[in-house]
Amino acid sequence: MIPGMSPKQMKQMERQMKKMGMDMKDLPGVKEVIIRFEDKELVIPDAEVNLMNVMGQETYQITGNAVEVELNGEIEIPDEDIEMVANQAGVTKADAEEALIATKGDLAEAILKLSQ
Repeated sequence: MIPGMSPKQMKQMERQMKKMGMDMKDLPGVKEVIIRFEDKELVIPDAEVNLMNVMGQETYQITGNAVEVELNGEIEIPDEDIEMVANQAGVTKADAEEALIATKGDLAEAILKLSQ
């Protein structure tokens, strides 16, 4: 529902949209929406999301209060991942951790990198 519109206005708008080949519906049950950038995330908790379909092209409308979250440049790598990469590639844990950091935590890529 669009803020400030009465139910009658909403029905009129829906009829006009259908005439133009547009379909709009609410997506129920959305808990949060996250938009990821390279260095930050926009988190919109309790967002209202509408899906609009115009001649096969889907557009999402998100309504809510966004919270900006800065992403830490360093990623945390679990000890289990380090151990698994070290065992699979036959290297030390330090080398495995270095490879995981370089591959941003991608296990398969780290193993391939160390196996070459």
